[in-house]
Amino acid sequence: MINPVLLRSFSMLVETGHFTRTAERLHMTQSGVSQHVRKLEQLLGQDLLVRQGKQFHLTDAGNRLYFEGREILYRLAKLEQDIRTDQEHEGEIKIMSPGSVGLKLYPQLLEVQKLYPGLTIDYRFAPNATIETSILELETDIGLMTSRSSLEQVQCKTVGREDLLLVTCSTMKEPGWEQLLKAGFINHPDGAHHANLLLSANYPEFQHHTQFKTRGFCNQISLILEPVSQGLGFTVLPAFATRAFPSPQLIKAHPLANPISEPLYLGINRSRPLPTRVVSLIEQIKAWL
Repeated sequence: MINPVLLRSFSMLVETGHFTRTAERLHMTQSGVSQHVRKLEQLLGQDLLVRQGKQFHLTDAGNRLYFEGREILYRLAKLEQDIRTDQEHEGEIKIMSPGSVGLKLYPQLLEVQKLYPGLTIDYRFAPNATIETSILELETDIGLMTSRSSLEQVQCKTVGREDLLLVTCSTMKEPGWEQLLKAGFINHPDGAHHANLLLSANYPEFQHHTQFKTRGFCNQISLILEPVSQGLGFTVLPAFATRAFPSPQLIKAHPLANPISEPLYLGINRSRPLPTRVVSLIEQIKAWL
């Protein structure tokens, strides 16, 4: 592998065209510059310079090394500068969360991105298990989950709670047990889990969501309430998704005697130092939740 220190000496020599001036700029001796060139030639097995007294010209190999090496040196310098500066509002941030949390956060993140054009937000909706794996494998910077990770490498902190809501069409006055049986259930990927949490705490008759006739299923978080709004059934959904529904006058979220909420955890990989931009955004997410 080419040593970038040797490559820098060679590139400077080509640009100055003189061993003495190169040595002065690099704070080296002339013999040190010559030694760097010889080491490169030995490593590559090619002559890089044809020397004529104090003058020289490049061989084909030297010419190629200079032009391609110059680009490598530029990229290394830029990489060093980017890492040293670690700008708060520049670079990419990858975030994953369940759909309901995403419906709340994503519009606010877009506002942040509009304020800081150098910032890029990569937001993915995913279930808890996928988010946990992505944090572990360093595929995402920030993961928001509704269950705490059991993996040692995934560090979780509670950043909020989200209420679970019983949602019907706007014409249902009281969601009594018989009314719910008659209405039927609009299911979704977390429907059984959410129904069990909320309904078991509020209806003595509840045993399992299959007690209700399934009137529909939707795996798109922003569309789950469409059939509910049209009177095709009821559902249990997190509050952020309910509040994001574009026609709130067509649905009704019923307050129940025993409110139930799910914790929200923010997960990161504990072995990965966080860039300033990620740390800054985490603080904003905490404030929003």
